[in-house]
Amino acid sequence: MGRTMRAAVCVKAGGPDVLEVRDVPVPEVRDGWSLVQVKGTGLNRSELRTRQGHSPSVKFPRVLGIECVGIVAASTDSALPEGTTVAAVMGEMGREFDGGYAEFALLPNPLLMPVTTTLAWDVLAALPETYLTAQGSLDTLDLAPGGRLLIRGGTSSVGMAAASIASGHGVETAATTRRPDKADALSAAGVDHVLIDHVLIDDGAPLGESLQAVWPEGPDHVLDLVGASTVPESLRLVRRGGTVCMAGSLSGWILQDFQPIAMIPSGTRLTAFHSDDAKGSADVLQRVVQEVEAGVYRPNVDRVFALDDVVAAHQYMENDQAIGKLVMIP
Repeated sequence: MGRTMRAAVCVKAGGPDVLEVRDVPVPEVRDGWSLVQVKGTGLNRSELRTRQGHSPSVKFPRVLGIECVGIVAASTDSALPEGTTVAAVMGEMGREFDGGYAEFALLPNPLLMPVTTTLAWDVLAALPETYLTAQGSLDTLDLAPGGRLLIRGGTSSVGMAAASIASGHGVETAATTRRPDKADALSAAGVDHVLIDHVLIDDGAPLGESLQAVWPEGPDHVLDLVGASTVPESLRLVRRGGTVCMAGSLSGWILQDFQPIAMIPSGTRLTAFHSDDAKGSADVLQRVVQEVEAGVYRPNVDRVFALDDVVAAHQYMENDQAIGKLVMIP
């Protein structure tokens, strides 16, 4: 009989309690794949939506987790010797094959990003999906020192990471939150101007009014992590000729009745960054790790859960209680 491991198995679509921690077989290494001893995994809202049944391609039971960090336990690839510290993200992790919610994960070699670091596992685990998405989004916006960046959905993990990156490189930042009690956390993350976004609540001044008080001409760039429903407003808020990048889906993926000519001001640009484009970006991740080690970027870890507490972790995420990144340690 082979070795067993602890894993959080999503047995069917439903609420947090469909995640069951079980003893399951440790996967066998095969050509093109490596066995990783998982030391930490970041939690993501995409996993919450998959658990709820909003990912039709995912078949249950499934071990969720679109990212993880850990140590190579066994591999047929000489470039990934046993003991190598690695990170992995996306590439159908936790969807087409089992992901990071376990003590071990069998992962395709092209997904594994070797990394050299002195960071603690919980800190390292907070970085891959969040920081690679934030860094990729800001690179897509072609951000430069002295620019003005508005982050919509600022207290999301990617929003906090983007604020940390931008402030670390001399970009003036504003960020939105619907929760006034989260404003201090945004300031601590390096945000220069915290704006309360009333787009989904009934009282208060429109976002445009408070933004104009900060930047009368508008921001040069908008990173929209709320999308898709807020994208038309973001296109109105950015300065004429500026760029809006949609890189998040806190309010869903689809924008009904989108009319590009009517909704995109002449000369203004709309682009997007998909976090799947971050997979395999070992050089970018190493750069992020070094900036965190140097204190330029902040890891923004909100809370660390044990694998046995996965139901509570998903409930916490579903209740929108986090300010920054949630991490789970097997």
